[in-house]
Amino acid sequence: MAGFDKVVSSHAEAMAGLQHGMTVIAGGFGLCGIPEGLIAQIQRMGVKGLTVVSNNCGVDGFGLGILLEQRQISTMVASYVGENSLFEQQLLSGELQVILTPQGTLAEKMRAAGAGIPAFYTATGVGTPIAEGKELKTFNGREYLLEESIQGDFAIVKAWKADRFGNCVYRHTAMNFNPMAATAGKVTVVEAEMIVEPGELAPSEVHTPGIYVDRVVLGQFEKRIEKRMTRGN
Repeated sequence: MAGFDKVVSSHAEAMAGLQHGMTVIAGGFGLCGIPEGLIAQIQRMGVKGLTVVSNNCGVDGFGLGILLEQRQISTMVASYVGENSLFEQQLLSGELQVILTPQGTLAEKMRAAGAGIPAFYTATGVGTPIAEGKELKTFNGREYLLEESIQGDFAIVKAWKADRFGNCVYRHTAMNFNPMAATAGKVTVVEAEMIVEPGELAPSEVHTPGIYVDRVVLGQFEKRIEKRMTRGN
C-alpha cells in the first residue's frame, strides 16, 4: 500500500523537477478550480521561459497572473485573455507570445494528449487566422484543419477530494479543464481541498483515476470571485 501513496508533504516537493523552459498545463477557468498553491510555488521557484497552457491567465495579482509579475511566462496558449492588464501590456510590448486557441480545441488538445492521440481534425477555425499554416482536409464535403495535441512537462490540477492513490473528484463547475489537464502531463500534480484514505471514494464518483496522477498535495484555497454580479432592487 505504501508504495502507491502519492501524497507529498509540501508544495516544493510537489513541483520538484520543474525547470526553465518547460511546458505547464494548468487546470482551471478564470479563478474557478485553479491550483492556487501550486501556481504560488512556481512563482517562488522563479523558473522562467515557461510555456503555460490554460483557459486564461488569471487576473492581475492572482492565479496564473502572478507568474507574469516576474516575467516567468514566455508563451501563453489560451482561449481567453481579457481580464489581465499586465498580460495585455506584455503582449503589446512583445514580451509575451500568445497563441489564441478556441476553447473546445484547447480542451481537445489536452484530452487527445492524454489518450495518446498526436493530432485531430476539427472544423473550428477554418477560414480564420487560426487555420494559417495548418493542414486542411475535406471530409464529406466540409473542410477541417489539423490540430496537434499538447502534452505538458507538468500538469497542475485542483481537486475537491483526492485519495492517497491519486484518484480525484472535482466539485461542480470547478471541474472545468481539470480532468483533461490531469491526463496531459508527463508529471501530473494534484492540489486537493481534502485528502482521504483509499476506499473512501466510491469508484463511481471518481473523475480522474489515480493512474494519471504522480503527486498529491493538500492545499488551502482563497476562492476569490472574479466578477461580483449583484441584482439591483
